Amino acid sequence: MKRLAALTIALACLTVAPAHAGTAADWIQQGRSTMPFTYFQGITHDDRGRLFFDGICCGLYRTDAKLKEEAATPNAIDPAAQQDPGFNHIGDITWDKAEGGRIILPLECYDPTKTPANTCGIGGLGVADPDTLGWKYWVKLDPADIPKAMWAEASPDGKLIWTSSGKDLLAYNAADVRPANAQPAGPSIRPARRLVGAVPEHGITGATFVGPRLFLAGQDGDSFQVSSVDLTSGEARAEIQETIKGESEGLDTFRGLGGTLHWMVMPVPQAGGSPTFAPGKGTLLHYKAQPTALELVVTPRSPKAGRRTRFSFRVTDDNGDPVKGATVRLLGSRARTDARGRAKITVTPPRTGRYTASAAKKGLKGAKAVVRSSR
Repeated sequence: MKRLAALTIALACLTVAPAHAGTAADWIQQGRSTMPFTYFQGITHDDRGRLFFDGICCGLYRTDAKLKEEAATPNAIDPAAQQDPGFNHIGDITWDKAEGGRIILPLECYDPTKTPANTCGIGGLGVADPDTLGWKYWVKLDPADIPKAMWAEASPDGKLIWTSSGKDLLAYNAADVRPANAQPAGPSIRPARRLVGAVPEHGITGATFVGPRLFLAGQDGDSFQVSSVDLTSGEARAEIQETIKGESEGLDTFRGLGGTLHWMVMPVPQAGGSPTFAPGKGTLLHYKAQPTALELVVTPRSPKAGRRTRFSFRVTDDNGDPVKGATVRLLGSRARTDARGRAKITVTPPRTGRYTASAAKKGLKGAKAVVRSSR
C-alpha cells in the first residue's frame, strides 16, 4: 500500500500527454469518462444497469449508470482466503444471473517483489453479492489447468465462465461455481473447454462479449489493442488499435455513457513518460461500432383497409441510434426522418393484404417492415 500511495502521488505530478487516435474503422471512439484511481482492474454490469469495478488490488465498488458511486468495500476477499492460499488480487470481474445475480471475482496471489510473482500457484473464482458487495464463497480451479485467474467473463447464455491460462482460452461450467464446490472442503474444478493458442499476442487484461464473439483487451507497450475471437473456430481478428501511454485493464459491453463498448485505461505508462489521459485518475473509453444497417419500426401494423391512416415510422441504425435523413416509403408515398429518426406518412390501404414499408439511406443497408390491412 505504501508503494501504491507513492505511485499515486507521482502520477498526480505528471502532465497529460496528447492522445493519438488509432481506432480501427469498425469502431469509433465516442469519448471518455474519468473515474477514481481505485477503480483499477476490471468492470462489469448487471441486468439492472448498475456498474461494478474492482481494484487497486482487491476492492469492489458499485456505481449507477452515470458512474456515481453507490457502495464500496476496500477489500472484497475473505480473510480466510487471504490467509490460505494467500489471495490478494482480483482481476477483470464479470456478472452472471445465477443465484439471483452474482459477481464473479477472478483470484490470484500476486507479489511483484518476489520471484515468481505468483506466490501460491493457485487460481480461484470468488463469488460476491452485487447488492452488499459481500464475499460469499470461492471455488478452486485445478492447478493442472491454470496457475492463476487474471480475468473472467460469463458467456451471454450464462452457461460458461471464460478465462485464460498461458496461450489458451479456458471455459468453466458456470454450474460448477456453486456452494457445493466451495473451499475449503470442495473439489477443484476442471475446464469444460480449451481453445489452444487462442490468446492474442497482446495478452489479455480484460474481456467482454459482443454478440457471440469474445472481445479481449491488451497491450504491447504503447500499442493498445482489442481483438475478438470466434469461440467455435478459434479465429481471431483485430477490432480496435490505439496508441496510448498507460495500462490497459477491464472491458465491458453495455449501452450507456455515449457508447456500447467500454475500455478501462489507467495512468501507468509501461515505458515511462506522461500518461495520455488524466494523471491520478482512471479513464473509461467509450466506443460504438460503425453502423452498417438500418432498422425500421412502423405503427400501426394492422390498419383497416379503405381507411385513411397515419403511419408512424422510427428508423435506427444497428447501434440503436436514431437515423436522420433516411427515406421511408409506403404505398407510393415517402418521407424523410427527423433528428429523432421519426417520420409520418398518411395513406389509405386500398384492400386487405400485406404491404411493405421500407427505409433507405446511402451507406447503410436498408430495412423493411410489413403491415397487414384487414376489414
